[in-house]
Amino acid sequence: MKRAGSFFRRYLLVHFLFAVLLPILLLFLSAGAFSPGDQTAAAADGLIQFRNYITLIGIILAVFIAVSWLFFYRIRKRLLRLQEAMAAPSAGQGLPQPVDMDGRPAHPDEIGQLEASFNRMIRQLADSRQREEEEETLRRRLIANLSHDLRTPLTAMRGHASRLRKEQLSPDGAASLDAVDRTITHVGELIDDLLAYTLLTAGKYPYRPEQTDMVRLVRASLATWYPVFEEAGFRIEPGLPESATFRWKVDPQWMQRVLDNLFQNIVRHAREGRYIGVAMDAGRETLTIEDRGPGMDGQSDERGAGIGLSIATYMLREMGLQAVFTSGESGTTVRIGTGIGKN
Repeated sequence: MKRAGSFFRRYLLVHFLFAVLLPILLLFLSAGAFSPGDQTAAAADGLIQFRNYITLIGIILAVFIAVSWLFFYRIRKRLLRLQEAMAAPSAGQGLPQPVDMDGRPAHPDEIGQLEASFNRMIRQLADSRQREEEEETLRRRLIANLSHDLRTPLTAMRGHASRLRKEQLSPDGAASLDAVDRTITHVGELIDDLLAYTLLTAGKYPYRPEQTDMVRLVRASLATWYPVFEEAGFRIEPGLPESATFRWKVDPQWMQRVLDNLFQNIVRHAREGRYIGVAMDAGRETLTIEDRGPGMDGQSDERGAGIGLSIATYMLREMGLQAVFTSGESGTTVRIGTGIGKN
């Protein structure tokens, strides 16, 4: 096994030799042990020796400076190569490029050890990234298969519930059958949301952005949900501009899905408040939806808002919008817009 640090040891040895040999050499020269020059001219002997001393010292210093410059130049070159590898992510994985060792043996010196450790870290990160991608692919395939397989028994359960409605049932039995039907519908919606979220995060959910009249889109969506809110006894306060409007570059179907999830969440979890307010500010280009339910931390008759809100938040973020949720005992307010998180 090679010992580490040979490159630095050689440089330190050169420093040591210059630091020790130069004073010894000067001592011998000053004592006359080494007397270069022409000895025939006694008058010029002192001047010649002085010139020779200066020349020899200059040569020694020049060699020392050249060796030092070469040493630091090689270090700088290798460090710059390592820095470029760290700053240049590879295509596809987004990881840094491994350092090219140029055929050098492993662990020749400290910088070589650093390069080898860096390359080893890149290989470990690449292997970890590959395992994560394989696990993510397996998870998405599993969710897709489960979503498909669960629809079959739900369809059969709904068929049996429809058949039971034709039978003579007591009031309690009819109420229980209605609860079963609502539960089946709810589970089906949760399965659809789970599949949609999986497709979204995999980048396989169709996205077709276009300049969209937001006031018109929100008005049409609210009109669709109007009968649902009225049947549930909600007091509806629309605050939509009559003439002013604004446009966002969004996918209309994605935005409709966001509004459906928010309205559905209010019907399920803020039913006891019996209130929904939808307001739009054309000047600030914001959409505000509020209710008077127990808040996100409160208790409601149903559960399952997490996936729907996750889908809505993800879609808004992908469309370049932000959603700020303010929840308390008096209700929940959702503000949607561009850059509202900075206000």
